[in-house]
Amino acid sequence: MKTITKILIAVAVLMAIPLVMALFISKDYSITREVVINKPKQDVFNYIKLLKNQDDYNIWVQMDPNMKKDFRGTDGTAGFVYAWDGNDKAGAGEQEIKSIVDGERMDVELRFKRPFESTGHAPFTTEAVNENQTKVTWNMNGVSGYPMNFMNLFMDGMLGKDMDASLGMLKANLEK
Repeated sequence: MKTITKILIAVAVLMAIPLVMALFISKDYSITREVVINKPKQDVFNYIKLLKNQDDYNIWVQMDPNMKKDFRGTDGTAGFVYAWDGNDKAGAGEQEIKSIVDGERMDVELRFKRPFESTGHAPFTTEAVNENQTKVTWNMNGVSGYPMNFMNLFMDGMLGKDMDASLGMLKANLEK
């Protein structure tokens, strides 16, 4: 009986540690990745501002080739919505272009429905390195409520590697 009690106490302590830690972890997260693409800035911006093009480079979209998609509005303009409903890996949600500064910046709001509800932001910016090279910066940021904010400790590693892979595919597609 003493052994079972000790095991239960150990399990309770192990479960309590992340909950206590989450009290001291920021609820805000921000992950930024960049890539330099060997194409002129306007060409790159004209491609990334079309959310439907993410089918060709976004690793999360590619997690479910049978994902159901719904589009509302005019792609590449403020107000355009790309909604998805996919398998357990892809989840369900929608992204909306909130604003565009042509050739410079596109602000996208992400609204996740499944596997958990949350809202985030994913701005893209483009900056000319020279006449034929463009730096694309992709940021993902938002707020995680307690106790999910514990995951913010791992967010950069988890989301960052997928963002790097997506930007790598974007570069490869545009440099073909």
